[in-house]
Parts: sequence; structure tokens; C-alpha cells
Amino acid sequence: AEMAVKEYEEWGTGQGIDKWQHCFDCDQGFHSAVKLALGWAGWKMYLGRPATDRFRLASMGILGKSLYSNRRDEEALPVLEASLALKRHYWSHDEHSILNAQSTMASCLDVLGRHDEALVLEREIYARKVVLLGVSESTILAGSNLACSLNNHELWDESEPFLRDTLLPAARRSLGPDHKWTLKLHQRLADALEHNPRCTRDDLLEAESILQGVVERRHRVFGPTHPSTLAAESLLSDVREALASDVREALA
Repeated sequence: AEMAVKEYEEWGTGQGIDKWQHCFDCDQGFHSAVKLALGWAGWKMYLGRPATDRFRLASMGILGKSLYSNRRDEEALPVLEASLALKRHYWSHDEHSILNAQSTMASCLDVLGRHDEALVLEREIYARKVVLLGVSESTILAGSNLACSLNNHELWDESEPFLRDTLLPAARRSLGPDHKWTLKLHQRLADALEHNPRCTRDDLLEAESILQGVVERRHRVFGPTHPSTLAAESLLSDVREALASDVREALA
């Protein structure tokens, strides 16, 4: 009983289960090998509890996300599917939690090349979150995932205006320009501009400008060695290479 009271109090103050995925000193989420190690540690902590225990369920979801974020997608998918099945069975009333679990699973399906399944899920999730939550961080994240799926399907004419006219203005207003999801949306837009087969030199220059701003902000907010910073730098290098190639072709 004493442990149950302690867990209840920690759950309400941001401690408890969140300690397995979030650093309370620097206010950033764990990543890379540390995230994976803590994902396994949290799961082992609560594994012996009944299937109806919410801490056990939460730790399973954290493990699935940790595997996925460390590119162990084939291992992550069955964990994410099991977590979603438990939520539907025991917590069918918690639609927000079910939608979040579906979102992570859709992202995993996308990485595994199951793009059609992922796109159907992403459309459903985003539409439902707009109805339930309006403009919120969770809705913007769902929109970012949908934009990623649209890019993967090369649906550029849908992806670009969705990002430019709907998601980015909402993210800037509600989350701010330095927020991780705002920066991710900028990267999605740059990706759409660069890879659209009708891409012009002006599109590449816009993509370069967008990514230069993203890299600068990520350096300032997350530091130069954070995986998201390195990923943004890689995207910027790709765009600059495309621009250089365009110049070489013009001079040939």
C-alpha cells in the first residue's frame, strides 16, 4: 500500500514512470543507447505486475519507443503491437492513449517499408486528434508523422501546402520556433522541396535556407552532438550537394 501511494504521488508530479524517459535536470528526453538501456530497465522493473497494471503498460510502451528510436524496428513492432492490444482491451475508454500508441506503431511501420499501412493510420490519427484536441502539441506531432508518410509516398502536392500553410503556422504559435516539433516540421518541408521531381533551383535555395536555420537552432537548443542536430546537418549537406550538382549541370 505504501508503494502504491508513493507511485500515485510520483505520477502526479512528473516523477515515477517518466524518470525512465526524461531527464529532470536538463529537461530533455533521453536518447540513443541511454534511452534504450533505461527502456529495458523500466520494463524489467514492472514486468512481474498484472497485465492490468498501468505502470507495466507504460513501461512496455517506453520500451517499444526506445527500440524504435534506436533503429531496432523489427524488435520494436511486436512490443508496440502488444502495448496497443492491452490498451484496447483494458483501457478502451482512453482514446488519447490509444491514438498515441497507434502513432508510434505507424511510424515504425513506415520505417519498415509498410508505407501504405502507415499512411492510412496517420490520416486517421491526425483527423481524430484535430477533433479531440484542436491545435495541441499532440496534434502537431500527428501532423508531422502524416507529413512524413506523405513524403514517403511522394505526395508532394499534398505534403508541401499541408506543412507550409497548416502545420508550421500552428507550431510556431503554440510551441514556438525552437521547439523540437517545429524544427522537425521545417525539416519535413525542406525534404519535400528538395525531392519533388518538379524542384527548381529556387526550391533548393529555400530548402537550404530552412535547414541552415534548423541547424543553428538545434545547435543552440540541443547541442552539436545531439542526434537530431547531426541529422539536420546531414540533410543540409545533401541539399548543398544538390545545389552544387545543379551548378555543374548548368555549366556543362
